[in-house]
Amino acid sequence: MFDAIAPSMSMQRSKGRAHVVMGPRGVVDLAQSGSAKAMLPRVNSGLPEIVFLNTSGGLASGDRLAFSVELLPGSRALATTQTAERAYRAEDIPAEATVSLKVGAGAWLDWLPQETILFNGAQLHRLTEIELAEGAGCLILEIVVLGRLAMGEELHRLHLRDRRIVRQNGRIIYHDALALDDPALPRLSNPALTGGGRAMATLAIIAPHAPDLLSTARSVLLEPGVTVAASAPPGRMIMRLLAADGWPLRRQVNRLLTALRPDPLPRIWQV
Repeated sequence: MFDAIAPSMSMQRSKGRAHVVMGPRGVVDLAQSGSAKAMLPRVNSGLPEIVFLNTSGGLASGDRLAFSVELLPGSRALATTQTAERAYRAEDIPAEATVSLKVGAGAWLDWLPQETILFNGAQLHRLTEIELAEGAGCLILEIVVLGRLAMGEELHRLHLRDRRIVRQNGRIIYHDALALDDPALPRLSNPALTGGGRAMATLAIIAPHAPDLLSTARSVLLEPGVTVAASAPPGRMIMRLLAADGWPLRRQVNRLLTALRPDPLPRIWQV
């Protein structure tokens, strides 16, 4: 009896925005609305932490999610997410996620979100933009898992547009883009694509001292089944990691972060 009205039904869409401003002495401002929340756990050591949460439980067709952080000059912080983000099957328009990070003069930000899991049929557009002032630096991580691997899910439909852009003094100094669509999925085993890897990560450090960390990073590439490539152009160190499964990849990422950072891993992570 509902078939006649189904085409006119309007599905509810999730919208959320969370914004945190932090200075050397702590939080200056916090604003949140809709499904986006920001938590500020008490930490006894390491960087002050900002933990973002999407209370809708994942991203479906037409959802809009925005996280943003502004660090005032001279401040330091770590921003992460409470759990893995999930992009569900979308029959209509893509979900959109934006991350805006502004790092003031002499400030430092670690952006360490947990992984994004793409379900079969997911459609996701995501843009991460970072603005660095003079003397500022950052470490950014992105982990993407293609399908629910523990359930043996195979991806046959996917639309992903994922970009990361870092600017300093208005000039682009790092631009990384990933695009995947249906025709690419049967060819993922090609070495020019993922070589069959279903879990991938990009770790980038943007700072004058970043190239000096390359030998340290290479010394901890110990996880079996994880393929890593690294480069260190002036002012940057960039690593790409591939694995057949998310857990070995996460263990290797944890080793790298422990070696490259003086601070503990986020308390919210399951390590």
